[in-house]
Amino acid sequence: MRHFAHLSDLQTLVGQEIGVSDWILVDQARIDAFADATGDHQWIHVDPVRAAQGPFGTTIAHGFLTLSLLPLFFDGGFAVDDVRMGVNYGLNRVRFPAPVPVDSRLRAHFRLLGYEPLDGGAQTTVEVTVEREGSAKPVCVAEAVSRRFT
Repeated sequence: MRHFAHLSDLQTLVGQEIGVSDWILVDQARIDAFADATGDHQWIHVDPVRAAQGPFGTTIAHGFLTLSLLPLFFDGGFAVDDVRMGVNYGLNRVRFPAPVPVDSRLRAHFRLLGYEPLDGGAQTTVEVTVEREGSAKPVCVAEAVSRRFT
């Protein structure tokens, strides 16, 4: 994990990678728990027998499950020591270019796209590219907008 002493240290890093998260396993238990939490029990996600005959040969994670892992990825990707609180402000763009088969390992790369000073903090826009181990194509690319306060 990359550490920054001060939020203002990010200001000069616009356009650069600022961190890479640890790997996270997306197993069937995680997929099933997400299905239960959201009510999305489509067979491609939760029925291994039927999914084995489907287009991917196995169950796949929900795209929104991958997206919901962003806070976990952020937590393991980089830290700013003087930030006392951060809030999710939204997303500018989200795409799911490739599926996440069950038992995939994922990690995220963070590139700072924007830094706007705010009273008591800053708003950051970070491009998050989620990769699947062993795949050349990302499984999620999102622009996450956060407000961080010191």
